Amino acid sequence: MSSDPSPVPALPLFYRDPQPLNAADHASWRLLAGNAGFTAETPFVPLVIGEMAAAARTYPVVFAGGDAQPLAILGLERRNLFVEDDVWATDAYVPAYVRRYPFGFIATVNPEGFALAIDAASERIARDGQEGVALFEDGKPSEATRQAMTFCNAFQSEAAATRAFAEGLAAEGLLIDRRADATLPDGRTLGLDGFQIVDAEKFAALPDAVVVDWHRKGWLALVQTHLTSLERFSVLLDRQQRVAAASQANDSEAPEASSQTRKTKKA
Repeated sequence: MSSDPSPVPALPLFYRDPQPLNAADHASWRLLAGNAGFTAETPFVPLVIGEMAAAARTYPVVFAGGDAQPLAILGLERRNLFVEDDVWATDAYVPAYVRRYPFGFIATVNPEGFALAIDAASERIARDGQEGVALFEDGKPSEATRQAMTFCNAFQSEAAATRAFAEGLAAEGLLIDRRADATLPDGRTLGLDGFQIVDAEKFAALPDAVVVDWHRKGWLALVQTHLTSLERFSVLLDRQQRVAAASQANDSEAPEASSQTRKTKKA
């Protein structure tokens, strides 16, 4: 028998200390206004099938290697190109996974059961004081908490449908590994791997029975949405290049500004 400790399960993206939300432990907690800063170093985020069409208008939509979870690609390195100064770009779709944070669901003892949870490590949590919105009022969930429950319920239902879609893709052997590479104006080479896409040829050769079944489920349209979204990689590269160029310009201006400051002080 190994003496090594049991591996610690990986936490979901963004969550550092998810706790089941209850009045006994969180009666005084309040939710502060927040921004998108917590996503600034995230190059991808999970999607559910109900939002794939909306997300595909802005991002390449691919599938994670392994479980085939749909993902929106936000950047080609460890950076979200759609967040600047902690604000998500107004012309870009904000995925539901981002909008639900710091709330979420956590599995209960019942295999099919889930409880509303909150990330206790989120900067939006105030454990006391009067700032922000109460999570509980008179021992009962506040309006903010009830809205979070409704949103997370809808997300959980979509997540189950998304898993079925991903399993269907895998069952038909449609997914193939891909890698995206890009060279920036400064000569840096970026690479993004670990994702999969649908093989268009295999998709076109699906048996008639599968085509009919997937048409009824709406899966054919989802695959077409995914394939069309891959064109967004070029848009993503353009955005990456603009961000890199702006960063270089700021870096070059900084020494000049510092020099002018020293001259002013000397004068």
